[in-house]
Amino acid sequence: MSRIAYVNGRYAPHCEAAVHVEDRGYQFSDGVYEVIMVRAGRMVDGNGHLERLGRSLEAVKIDWPMNRRSLEVVIGEVVRRNRLRDGFIYLQVTRGVVRRDHQFPDNIQPSLVMTARRCAVLADSLDDLGVGVITIPDTRWKRCDIKSISLLSNVLSKQEAREAGAYEAWLVDEEGYVTEGASSNAWIVTGAGGLVTRPVGRALLGGVTRQTVLELARGEGVALCERPFTVEEARVAAEAFLTSTTSFIKPVVSIDGVKVGAGRPGPVCASLTALYAAYVKAQGGGE
Repeated sequence: MSRIAYVNGRYAPHCEAAVHVEDRGYQFSDGVYEVIMVRAGRMVDGNGHLERLGRSLEAVKIDWPMNRRSLEVVIGEVVRRNRLRDGFIYLQVTRGVVRRDHQFPDNIQPSLVMTARRCAVLADSLDDLGVGVITIPDTRWKRCDIKSISLLSNVLSKQEAREAGAYEAWLVDEEGYVTEGASSNAWIVTGAGGLVTRPVGRALLGGVTRQTVLELARGEGVALCERPFTVEEARVAAEAFLTSTTSFIKPVVSIDGVKVGAGRPGPVCASLTALYAAYVKAQGGGE
């Protein structure tokens, strides 16, 4: 069946979906977005994603395009019309359509776009040999806590990683500390088996999967420390991994070509993957 998109109150075939040329998302990247996992037809961590959407909207002073309950109904309808059991929902809110001018327009209706994509979600165990990352300077703006659609620096970083044969780029601040990945949060595991990840703040996006993994690890009694870590510390860590809605939990086995730990997924990452897989299944009704 053809994919169905939602654009400002209308459901349309994906190939026909379009926004106005003067939408401020197109003109200025004046908008925010979310990507939500769907498992067995249900949102995973839906509350966390919609709460973060609200924080992003508030930060850039864009109104909700509709109330939250109505938005949840539209998400459900996009899932239904696309017969989406496993995959992702992408939703984007921009300030709206108006004559191009930098300042905020008065009395404008925000634009809402939503699409669905089928994709296999997390397996019960590690199904690969891990990935490599490179480290590069963090050149993004200073409000990375906002999930903005302005992603040019992230795009360039991902492309640099691809050209280097790596899965992801870990971004490094001026003091030599890892902030996060171009599209993921970064983690290391100490020799004692404790987890280390940078605390949330304006330098990085508070990942919804990141928060879920923290809560799952805390429930298992895993030692946790939210603090910055350097590239050098990451290279000598026992394990490393990254998290995001679309990458789930991905073991990192090399950094800038330097092997991490044994150079293969380690026991802490394997345990967290199993915990997260069980959590995702439960969110989808246990199917």
